[in-house]
Amino acid sequence: MKLSYRKAGAWLRRRAENIAAGLLAVMFLAFMVQIVFRYLFNFPIGWTSELSVITWLWLVLWGAAFVVKESEEIRFDLIHGAAGRRTRIVMGIIIGISIVILYGASLPAAFNYVSFMKVEKTSYLKIRFDHLFSIYVIFAVAVIVRYLWILSHLLRGREPEPLDSTATGSGL
Repeated sequence: MKLSYRKAGAWLRRRAENIAAGLLAVMFLAFMVQIVFRYLFNFPIGWTSELSVITWLWLVLWGAAFVVKESEEIRFDLIHGAAGRRTRIVMGIIIGISIVILYGASLPAAFNYVSFMKVEKTSYLKIRFDHLFSIYVIFAVAVIVRYLWILSHLLRGREPEPLDSTATGSGL
C-alpha cells in the first residue's frame, strides 16, 4: 500500500516538473520572439513581455509549491545546523506551526482578493486576473499541506532529511 502511494507521488512530482519545464519553455520562446520583433523588425510587441511575466510568476510559485523539495530550499542554517537534534526538532515545530498559522490566517483574504480580481484583465492577452493570481492560492494551500506533513514527522521525533551543504548535484 505504501509503495503505491510512493509511486503515485513520484508520478505526480514528475508531472509537476513537466509543467514547470513547459512554463520555462513558453517564457523562453516569448522572450526570443520579443527580441526578434524588437531588434530585427523594429516592431516591439507587448504581449510577449506580458506572457514572460505571467509564466515567470506561475513558474516561481508552481515550482515552490510542487517541485522544490524541503531539502533544496535556500535557507540560512548556521544556528539550525549548529544545534542538537532535539533543539532542531523544537525549532522545526515552532517554525512549522508559525507557517501554518500565518498562511492559514492569510488564506481567506488571499482567496477573496483573487476572487475580486475577476473584474480586471491583462492589457494584451486579456487574461482575467483571478485566473492569473489563482496560483498564489494554490501555492499557499500547498505550503500549508507541506508544513502539516513536516510537523507530523517532527511531532513523532523524526527530522526531515538533513541538508548536506557540501553535496552538490543536479537533483538526479
